[in-house]
Parts: sequence; C-alpha cells; structure tokens
Amino acid sequence: MKRFFALACLVTTSWFAVQAQDWKPAGDKILTTWGEQLDPANPHPEYPRPQLERKDNWKSLNGLWKYTVVDKSVSEKPTSWEGDILVPFAIESALSGVGKEVGKDKALWYNRTISIPKTLRKGRTLLHFGAVDWQCDVYVNGQHIGQHEGGFDPFSFDITAALKKGTEQDVVVRVWDPTSEGPQPRGKQINNPHGIWYTPVTGIWQTVWLENVPESYIVNTKHTPDVDQSVLHFSAEVAGAKAGDELLVEIYDGTQKIGEQQLGVNQESALSVKNLTLWSPTNPKLYDLQIKLLRGKKVVDQVKSYFAMRKISMKKGSDGIQRMYLNDEFVFHYGPLDQGWWPDGLHTPPTDEALKFDVVKTKEMGFNMIRKHIKVEPARWYRHCDSLGILVWQDMPSGDLGGNIWDMQPGKISNGIHDKDRTPESEAIYKKEWKAIMDALHNFPSIVIWVPFNEAWGQFKTKEITEWTMNYDPSRLVNSASGGNFAFIGHILDIHNYPGAAMPDPNLFGDKFILALGEFGGLGLPVEGHTWQEKDNWGYQSFKNKEELTKRYQELVTDLNELIKRGLSAGVYTQTTDVEVETNGLMTYDRKVIKIPEAELKKMHEVLYNHVVK
Repeated sequence: MKRFFALACLVTTSWFAVQAQDWKPAGDKILTTWGEQLDPANPHPEYPRPQLERKDNWKSLNGLWKYTVVDKSVSEKPTSWEGDILVPFAIESALSGVGKEVGKDKALWYNRTISIPKTLRKGRTLLHFGAVDWQCDVYVNGQHIGQHEGGFDPFSFDITAALKKGTEQDVVVRVWDPTSEGPQPRGKQINNPHGIWYTPVTGIWQTVWLENVPESYIVNTKHTPDVDQSVLHFSAEVAGAKAGDELLVEIYDGTQKIGEQQLGVNQESALSVKNLTLWSPTNPKLYDLQIKLLRGKKVVDQVKSYFAMRKISMKKGSDGIQRMYLNDEFVFHYGPLDQGWWPDGLHTPPTDEALKFDVVKTKEMGFNMIRKHIKVEPARWYRHCDSLGILVWQDMPSGDLGGNIWDMQPGKISNGIHDKDRTPESEAIYKKEWKAIMDALHNFPSIVIWVPFNEAWGQFKTKEITEWTMNYDPSRLVNSASGGNFAFIGHILDIHNYPGAAMPDPNLFGDKFILALGEFGGLGLPVEGHTWQEKDNWGYQSFKNKEELTKRYQELVTDLNELIKRGLSAGVYTQTTDVEVETNGLMTYDRKVIKIPEAELKKMHEVLYNHVVK
C-alpha cells in the first residue's frame, strides 16, 4: 500500500515538475523575494489547519490547474481550456501565471485530474477550500457536489459518493465573482483600482486539499478561555456519531499532560486548567489539546489543537474612564493597520514564510497589536500571531458600498446614526459570512476584538449587528463602527484621523466607552524601484526621505503618548506596508525596504506601554 502511494506521488510530482517549467509570473509589477523564488511545483505545501490537525491522511491540491473564462450563462463544463493557472493564487495576480480580470459577466472555471490513492479512500474523503472568492460550484466526476458563497471563510464537501474506481478523479470548480458590482463582502477590491481601492481577487486564493477521515469523525471544536474560573469551555461537533460514543480531551503543557476529561459527543464541558500561565504579548503561552473520539476503548478518530488562557475586558479606572484590560491589567494596544496585500499574490502571500514575515517584523518594530483591516487571513497567519504574541483586531470585510454617510469629525461626534438601506439578500449575505468568519476564527486566542463595520462602508442595522456579535461571542470586545457613524453601542468608541493623533472627548464619552484611535498617520514615502507604479503614488502626508519620515513619525508617537494619559486605550497606525499606489507603509509593498529600522521604532514605542492605571 505504501509503495503504491509513493509511486502515485512520484508520478504526480514528476508531472507537476514538467508542467511547472513553463510557468512564470504574469505582468510587469514588482515581486517579493519569495515570489521571485517561488516553486510552482509545490506552492504553499504546509498543512493549512492549525486548530484541528489531522496530518496523517491529507494531500495538498495546490499547483497547476487548467482554467478558462467564459460567459456567466454557461452552465456546462467547458470543452477546452485557455491554459494553466497556479492555485492558490487569484487569476488577477502575477503568481497565478495568468494576470487576467474576469468581471461580473464572466465565470472562471478550473479543472484538474487528481490522484487519490486507496490510503485516502478509507471512510470519508473530504475536499477542503481555504477560501474562494466568491460563489463557488464544485463538480467531481461530473457530479455537482455543492455550492458555497463567501469569499473569506473556509468550507469543505464530502466527495466520497462521487468517487469512481481507480485513483484518477476529475475535479471541476466554477467561480463567479461580481467584485464591486455585487453586494457581497469584498474588502478593498474594486473593478477600477485607484487610491485606497485595489485589484480584484477572483477565484481560489487559499489552499485546496484532500483529507481522509473515518465514517465517524470530529468536524470541529470550540474552546473559550475563562480566566476567572481557571477553566476552558470546550465542545465539539462529531459527524456520524453512534450511541455511547465519547470524547476524551487531554491538555498538555509541552510534553506533560496536565489534565483530561471524558464527555459525551454533544456535551459542553469546562476543563480545569491548573496552575495556569496567562497568554499576553510579552508571554504568549500556548497549551496543546489532544481530542479523541472513543467507541468503547477504541480510538475512532483523533485531532490536535491548542489554546491559551487570556482575558480581554473593559473596566473603569479611578478617574472614571473606561479602558481596555488584558488579564485584568491595562495594556495599551498599539499596532499597524494591516491589509494583508501582496504585489505578486494580491490576497495570497507567496509563501508561508512571507505570511509570517509581516507578523515577525511587526513584533520586532515594538507593536503589540495588529488591526487586520477588512480582510480575513489564512488560518496559519493567526497561528503565527498566537505563537509570537500579537493582539488582533479582526475586521469584517466590507461590501455593498455606495450611498454611505460617514458622519464623524475629530472631537465632534454626531448623536445620529446613518444606516444604509440594504436589500434582504445583501443583509443575509453579510450575516451569513460574518457568522462563518467568527466561527472559523473563534479558537485563535490572539483575536481580542471584533470589528463589524469600518467608516460606514455598507453599514446597516448597526445596533442589531453589534448586539448579535456581542451575544454570539461574549469572550471578546466589540468595536461596532471603526471610524465614525456611531450608534453608541458596543464597547469601543473609535475615531479615524489623518495624519495626527486624536481621540474622542473623554469628558463626553470616557465613562461609557473604551476610547480608541482606529486609524491615523499614513505618512508616505515612495521608494524608487519598489513602487506599484512609477508615478502618481501617494500617502496622507508625503516625505522626500527617511530622515523626514522618521522625525514626523516620532512626533506622532509623542502626541499619542499624551493622549494615553487622558484615557486613550488604543492606536492604529496606517500602515504595515505600501499597498498598490499607497506608499504610506512602514515597509515597501515588496517588503524589500523597511523605511524606519525595526530597533528604532521599538525604542520609540516603549514609552507607550509604561502607563499604569489604578
């Protein structure tokens, strides 16, 4: 059996090696070092799901697929293909090898013959997609397996019944994405990129993979830390469970087992965590989980996961101002607005090393937080934040823009709320994907704040959405509307101001809300040879050299520090990297130039974390 599997892998690898010789990045835009060195025969080979590991029986389907773009009305599998596309990179990206836009009137089709050895056909065979933008139909051997709508959440299909005899199986994927001409969440994508709006991302943009599971298997787990009670609230979903089946959950601190509990498959439990160490940016302590599905004494299925014990809360200081507390201590949150875009991969980093690079550099620069701006990252990005110790504010990707009213001025906040009137279809799409995103990301302890809306972009039924978010996940804080258009609900009042540091009036709002500066800065410095285009790049305030940029940045940090004394709990600097024509990043878009040295930034930032609140 192992010999057969090895032979199948060898044949497949050889085929990819031959095909990959003809692959090259599309277009003439700048590339990252990782993109320049990308191996098209083995893109993103890492196991993609760090919170539910079942590593023995899986297979990546990343690599070269056939593709074609046809009229949206075509419902049958195409009979001819335009060429090869490198998955998991969107068709518009350079690393796809195609570099072509699609649009609302066309559909993108993929095709690949995959090899599934017998070792992956015991029990059930699952086909997983990390993310596909936007509407995705999957066919296996001519059978329609299912449809998924949502550009930022993972999904899977059980393809067992569609598999035919032998190892070779035909997989077809159809994608339709209206980008900015539809109501769906899309973040910064737009059909005519300009300014703060970027290139469309259509199709598969995260890892595609096969997984073999038993007939009865663990679908997912949910764990929530409760620091006050020293317990981890735990539950799991099991498919195909039989009467009498149980789960055994074991907690490990490194190699030492520190606790275990047996529970029913549909039972929620509070697992005791003794002598616990709290997770924080200065001490990102993680514990491991082993979850086993038992049928009597037999282990039917088992997965690995992990968790951290940390608490995020709001509390008044002796001055009567609400602040943000981590593990019952005031910790000022300071980090960059991180949009997660790449010049060669767009939404998709060229490699996992590149994905981790941004987090590592953010930490080295002395930030303790990242605001993940209207985008959701692959699961491995959150694992890097968990491991390195970065607090994450997670935005919901915006959509259905147009006709929005952003009623906010620094120091003057309207008492009214201007909600957009969205169609029932549009509202349903938002609610479905927001829930799916929250579910997919729940177990990552680095995420401490949910942000449903940004700057009134598509903002609707603010009170309802915010209350739902708070009730659905009471273990985190909710920043209802980052940047304005406040309904005065949720935990945080968050203004945006460029370029200088500012804050909501603590005398008016400090006793009711945590006060935050959700965006500021935007200091621009184009670096020749490292820009998306040669001319017409911009920043909110542009400079001619690194010395001028550094001096102005230091002034912003000094001003920000003064606001902390008045009750400010968080600041978000725009931004981690340049993005397309925006040159206000701390790094260039290709990540080859860091505009202010990491050590210098870290030294500047130290003063921001020295505030003691009683």
